[in-house]
Amino acid sequence: MQFVITRESLLRPLQIVSGVIERRQTLPVLSNVLLVLDGTSLSITGTDLEVELIATAEVSKSGIPGSVTVPARKLLDICKSLPDDTLIEVSLSDSKLTVKCGRSRFILATLPATDFPSVEEEPNTFAICVDQIRLKSILEGTSFAMAQQDVRYFLNGMLFELSPGYLRVVATDGHRLALETLAIEGALEEKKQVILPRKGVMELVKLLGEGESVDLTFGRSHLRAKVSGFTFTSKLVDGSFPDYNRVIPKGGDKIVVGDVNNLKQGFLRASILSNEKYRGVRMVLTKDEVRILANNPEQEEAEECVTVDYDGDPLEMAFNVGYVIDVLSTVRSEQVKVSLSDASSSVLIEEVAGGDALYVVMPMRL
Repeated sequence: MQFVITRESLLRPLQIVSGVIERRQTLPVLSNVLLVLDGTSLSITGTDLEVELIATAEVSKSGIPGSVTVPARKLLDICKSLPDDTLIEVSLSDSKLTVKCGRSRFILATLPATDFPSVEEEPNTFAICVDQIRLKSILEGTSFAMAQQDVRYFLNGMLFELSPGYLRVVATDGHRLALETLAIEGALEEKKQVILPRKGVMELVKLLGEGESVDLTFGRSHLRAKVSGFTFTSKLVDGSFPDYNRVIPKGGDKIVVGDVNNLKQGFLRASILSNEKYRGVRMVLTKDEVRILANNPEQEEAEECVTVDYDGDPLEMAFNVGYVIDVLSTVRSEQVKVSLSDASSSVLIEEVAGGDALYVVMPMRL
């Protein structure tokens, strides 16, 4: 294998592909990227057996086609250290990859391309086309509620629910829930649900940007996305997501409307003196005002008063302050609507501007 490529053409795809590669691997080849040269097209592949990412780059001068795997981090660090606007010469000889640029020369150990695992091809069951910016927005707006390393493995990911006319994404860790719906055009005849693992969600968000639409193809056990020179494939979680409709509170008769930024700043300041372990704060609602109270084992206290629009009975509830701040940091409208019923029931948070996002936060006992 032999080719010449500009530093910029190699660096960006290498940076993005390296993101899926774990630093600690049980198989040495999983620390490598697969380089395949075919004509003037160079494909760069990285995988951790759960997520696979393939990038393509155009070489400046093609020589001998071929394929090999090389250490991802080392190749990336070499490219980062080279000067801008330079040409990189790459050649393979005797199982060693030589990287030359100006008066610099690096020789890297390789492993055979045949050792590199590939995602098995499977028949596609259905596909949709979605606007990149809107998909990125709804994934970012809900991903904070995914669980991390929960024994209920199906919560360590995000539900993609597809029905005729819409795509809905739902994330929950059992204590809070985030849901957002995106209208789509498609030929789906019935509702379908798949769960994308946490890492797959995070890597997909990194790929999405300012471009046109992205094609999402769903197989029996994989999801594939093709977007601007990259092919992303992730395994799906084999499990059943809980019925999120049962979690969404209905009939909350106490309605609070407040300024998002004022509420967020109030909770942030109160959180400074909250219990570092439990992160609990109390919220006391009275007419047109909410008081946010926090204390800790050192007998320190914080009190914040925020003006809101509320005309119901007085109510006191306790919440994990981090969960509330996560929601207030995510909503895109200037005002937020909070629906409550009593001190022991979950609260429903919505954007006043009429967005398609819903957030549910469970109360806690202090």
